[in-house]
Order: sequence, then structure tokens, then C-alpha cells
Amino acid sequence: MTIAVKQLHPLFVGEISGVDLSQPLPDADVDAIRDAIDRHAVVVFHDQKLTDDQQIAFGARFGPVAMSAQRARHQKMRHRLERDDIADISNLDADNRVMSIDDRRRQDSLGNRLWHTDASFRAIPGALSMLYAHNVPSEGGDTEFTDLRAAWDTLPDPEKARCEGLIAEHSIWWSRAQIGFTDYSPEERAALPPVPQRLVRRHPGSKRKTLYLAAHASHVLGWPVPDGRIFLRELIEFATQRQFVHRHQWRNGDLVIWDNRCTMHRATPTDPGQVRDLRRVTTRDLMSSVDEAAA
Repeated sequence: MTIAVKQLHPLFVGEISGVDLSQPLPDADVDAIRDAIDRHAVVVFHDQKLTDDQQIAFGARFGPVAMSAQRARHQKMRHRLERDDIADISNLDADNRVMSIDDRRRQDSLGNRLWHTDASFRAIPGALSMLYAHNVPSEGGDTEFTDLRAAWDTLPDPEKARCEGLIAEHSIWWSRAQIGFTDYSPEERAALPPVPQRLVRRHPGSKRKTLYLAAHASHVLGWPVPDGRIFLRELIEFATQRQFVHRHQWRNGDLVIWDNRCTMHRATPTDPGQVRDLRRVTTRDLMSSVDEAAA
């Protein structure tokens, strides 16, 4: 099978054609896709037809699949999807009805409108995310991505020097608190405690240095909290300038893979009354960023 890659943005994002992800792929095709991810950080496949099991099996070719954090955050709720290793990125409740505006999971999910990277709030964070569109509105609900390698390359040298060696504390509860949603039990909070992550990493595939930012990053360890929060906010504002950003307009059958180690992303608004059903598989990184060899 011949895999073709077309670059969609001057800095990153590749569109891959010539592959049916529902079928078992030979190692050479998996390697070609992995190489494209290392180069482009975000890759897009159109016109796929995947069951949850097929999506999970495909994800497992790229690393261990993480359990969804949704069940830790919503321990007493009924969940729509049967498996724990796929995240329900939809506006549907356990009975496949569009969620009401005051639904707890809907309010929690509004945190995805903040710039973030998946699972940086876990000790071993997310590596690749693979989001598949089952049913999306004809308008709205796009996803924006930003290339944190390009942002690092453009960051002034004094700011690079300031970033080197810093550790930030990441917490899902901090990102949700920013939107004013704090309705979590002590048991839920205990299931996902805050974790430290490096602010600067070297991406293992491209070997390029990259910022590692997210709305989950609460503060810089060893700094006064207000100083660290302002610094992190300024870095996120710098890294999300339009020249670094690509906007993906979803259509049914799209599968988009992004590398959480060198990108951020955010959801954009959509009509809450229209069905939007996407499902995400995320692979785990090899270790905490703190335990990685110094860049």
C-alpha cells in the first residue's frame, strides 16, 4: 500500500491518503505513519469507517493505550461507551440523548475549549491522541492545533533561557477551576492528583526542542504562584499566535492523530443542540517528562 502525505500548514499538519485504518496494517505502513507524525505532529485521515474496537487496535500499534480519565472524574455517572480505553468526546448522555445544558459531564467538557494537551495531568502523560468522528455537525465544533516546536524555535533567546530547567505542576482540577466548574468529590480528586512536568522537552521523534504547555499547568515549582501563572499564561499566548495554529474542520469519518508532546489543541464552539459524537484513543508516554534525560 502506498501512503501519501500532503502538508496542510506551512509549519506542520499532514493529510494522509492511501490507507484503510479498519484493516490490520503491515509494519511498514505503521512506520510510515509514525514518521509522518514525527514530522508533522498532526496527521489527518479522511473517509475512515472504524468501530471502537478497530480504533483501539489501531492505537495500540503506536504504544500502550491509556485508560480514559473520564471515569476517574465522573465516578458515579453512567457512561455511554462500554470500554474504559476510549474517551467519549460527545455531547450525548448514557442514553444517547443530547445532554442538557446543566449536565455535569457537559460542564466539565467545556474545559476542552482551553488550550491544552491531553493527559499532562497524569504522572505518565499522553503521547498520541487519535480522535475519530462518528457524527459531527455541518458547521462548528472545529479543533484548533498549535505547533509548540515552532513556538520554541521563535521564542526569544532570553525567554528560552528562562524556561530551561523549569518544572510546572499540572492538574485537571486547575484547568476546570479556570472555567468555574469545581463539582468533584474528594474521591474523584484523589484519583487524579497533581503531577510535575517539564516546561521544555526534546521531542523523541523529531529530536526538536519543544515547549510543553497546557491549561492544566497551574504554576511553576519553586516560584511564587502568581509569577509562575503569569509566565505560563504569557507562554501560552505566545505559542497560540495565528502563525502557529491550524484549524481542522471535521467531517464524518475523519481520524486525526496529534502528538501531545509537541502540540496543544482546543475545541471551538458548536450548537449544543446538534449531535457531536467523536471518540478518542490516547497512548501513554514512556515515562514522566521529569524522568526524561535532560535536553
